[in-house]
Amino acid sequence: MTDLSLSLLRTIKASPEAVYAAWLDPATIARFMAGSSDQRVTEARTDPRVGGAFRIVMTSDKDVVHQGVYRDLVPHELIRFTWESPYSLADSEVTITLSPVADGTEIALTQVRFLTEGARDGHKGGWAHILDRLASLLQAAHA
Repeated sequence: MTDLSLSLLRTIKASPEAVYAAWLDPATIARFMAGSSDQRVTEARTDPRVGGAFRIVMTSDKDVVHQGVYRDLVPHELIRFTWESPYSLADSEVTITLSPVADGTEIALTQVRFLTEGARDGHKGGWAHILDRLASLLQAAHA
């Protein structure tokens, strides 16, 4: 089942530069990178360079560590990284593509390689929540 993948598309009323920066800045990540409404980020560390690592701890009733390595970084266009968590395969990978549009930035998020359909569906819901929080955060900052 490792060929399972997910894709999400969102338009955010913010520039590609602002969206790109948000994904790499630990202080900003701490404000949007929670996969559900009962979670909060209690730790966010990044080393935003190809080969650099990140670590994000999402907390509700327990800490859930998410970490990975940046594989590609193209300023204001592309972020690709590995995604390791208790609910994903070690070789799972996330690609975020940013495209300027009339209303701001279109974000295409894809994650590949899941153990089960349930794990994929859980991640899809988590990423949807994260993208919604990011949109709210950046749209409020640019209003």
